[in-house]
Amino acid sequence: MHGSTFGDLFRLTTYGESHGPALGGVIDGCPPGVALSEAVIQRDLDRRRPGAGGLTGTARKEPDAVRLLSGVFEGETTGTPIGFVIENTNQRSGDYEAAKNLLRPGHADGTYLAKYGRRDYRGGGRASARETAARVAGGAVAGAMLAACGVTVVAYTVEFGGIPCAAADADGAADRPFCAADPAVVPAWEARAREAMASGDSLGGIVEVRATGVPAGLGEPVFDKLDARLAYALMGVGAVKGVEIGNGFAAARLTGSANNDPIVAPPESNRAGGILGGISNGQPVIVRAAVKPIPSIAVPQRTSDVAGNPAEIVVGGRHDRSAIPRVVPVLRAMVLLTLADMVLLQRRLRP
Repeated sequence: MHGSTFGDLFRLTTYGESHGPALGGVIDGCPPGVALSEAVIQRDLDRRRPGAGGLTGTARKEPDAVRLLSGVFEGETTGTPIGFVIENTNQRSGDYEAAKNLLRPGHADGTYLAKYGRRDYRGGGRASARETAARVAGGAVAGAMLAACGVTVVAYTVEFGGIPCAAADADGAADRPFCAADPAVVPAWEARAREAMASGDSLGGIVEVRATGVPAGLGEPVFDKLDARLAYALMGVGAVKGVEIGNGFAAARLTGSANNDPIVAPPESNRAGGILGGISNGQPVIVRAAVKPIPSIAVPQRTSDVAGNPAEIVVGGRHDRSAIPRVVPVLRAMVLLTLADMVLLQRRLRP
């Protein structure tokens, strides 16, 4: 499958670059009769848009106003392809002119050059996190479909700058700074962010996504297990460097008796993260993603130019100081897209 298309039955194809005229996408496979409007999509886009990152956000301001082009009539999906566009209105491509022949550490400059023999140096082009706006729009459509099935997906930050939350409370997280799972940790995170900003550096973190109301039976053995597809979806986000389900890596340090969830009603634990044998078991699906620090930093770094000569670079332009919190709705969107696809696959097997 082409790298710009995600999903089998519920398919999202995205297009656009950071400094091009627009971003957008086409959704194939969304069933007819799903309540949908631009306002529904805009609500999710507003949480991701440039300028919405608070203390760690970029100075670039974009309204990220979505416009539906097809597939919706009288407030409901028609079953035909849903096209949408998001205009870029605040590009400053000149910010990249001075360093256009330098390869930025931590970026895809060199790998895109190796693959295509050319690259868009204006913010990374297709490799830019700006591309994720189209994913959030697609995820909003998937969320509208899943809402009719009783599935709810929330996402929140459980660790930032090496400081973990003491508790995880999703209620209200979307409206807290950093999308923090625990309001008590926000002052410590703000102090950590200011410290990194003062030195021109950046920070990473860990985001948890929780899906409730997921019916038992989702997942396609053996190579398209639900957890495998979730990991694939989240690892497709540029800032993500690791994914775990349920207990994740902590399970490697436990015994079987400590890690197994007793099969009792009501459930006593969910260390499996709602997935057994690659198939959902009806409990909440819990997945976490490790988000790396933003590589665009105002700190001198050793690099090479496009000819292989040694050089030094300080990355200019307007950049987030952390992908958190703006990556949180992106990760939620990828889980929504995965679950929507899996629901349709299961309906094909057992209508």
